[in-house]
Amino acid sequence: MRSVSAAANARTRGRVSASRRVAPARGTAKRGVSSARASSRAGPLSRLAGALTAFLNPRRSTVLLTMVLGIVAGATYLVVQGHAQRALAAVSRAADTVGADSGLSIATIRIHGNHNEAPREVYGLLGFGAGDSIFAADPQEARTRLKTLPWIRDVTISRHYPDAVDVQLIERVPFALWQSDHGLYAVERDGRPIAQVKAALFRRAPFFFGDRPDGAAELVTAIRRHHAVAARVKAMQRVSGRRWNLLLDDGVLVKLPEEHWTRELAALERLIVDKGVLERDIAEIDLRSHDNYIFGLRHVTPHKSSRGEPT
Repeated sequence: MRSVSAAANARTRGRVSASRRVAPARGTAKRGVSSARASSRAGPLSRLAGALTAFLNPRRSTVLLTMVLGIVAGATYLVVQGHAQRALAAVSRAADTVGADSGLSIATIRIHGNHNEAPREVYGLLGFGAGDSIFAADPQEARTRLKTLPWIRDVTISRHYPDAVDVQLIERVPFALWQSDHGLYAVERDGRPIAQVKAALFRRAPFFFGDRPDGAAELVTAIRRHHAVAARVKAMQRVSGRRWNLLLDDGVLVKLPEEHWTRELAALERLIVDKGVLERDIAEIDLRSHDNYIFGLRHVTPHKSSRGEPT
């Protein structure tokens, strides 16, 4: 009986001992694998979080801000003192030199559309010339300078590589001549002065004197509708910026009213064609009155007549 109990006890102790040895081994292996995976996942994230924390460190932010402010202050000083501009100019000159040496120098400058503006004035304001690097031809700056010339309304400048520049000018169109107190000017259709000119170059242009002939084209167009008047008018005068006088070819002065002056041009046409007033010894025809014509004779005092038969 003792031997059986001892054997049973021995078997029981063996199983219990074996169970205790196996269970801890399996649990330890699982915990080891989980720890390794967690460590591999947390490594890069931890490093990123640490770097971000270090970057946002108040002390480091202050240092970075100080560095940025220092760079901005230094750049501002260089600009104010002109160092930056001189450096950029030096780089630009070097690039132009390289461009010219490499064969990209200006050989031809073609100017189109200059009928009244002198070519030397155009060349003088371009800012570049033959032999310069084609990269030195700045179209926008040249256009701005050329538009200061009196005859130039607009400009288009284009570079044609490797060695040509085209300058297309749009000039102001002269409509008439205006004799001012300061000289003889060509004027546009609205009476705006363009430049001083020589009369011989514009012999067929309408001629104005007196105040600036604002609305010149309107008057000339109206006169041309009346053939007898147009054939006799030699000059037109703007008076006080309000009305017109006409100077006819035989020296007769015709005074037009401030308002409804186109109607009085038709009346003047009838006086010339139907009444033959210009065949008489008349020096002046005043059409400003709505009730009467006033004729000034050359050798006697002025005389009024009704709106019908002149005396």
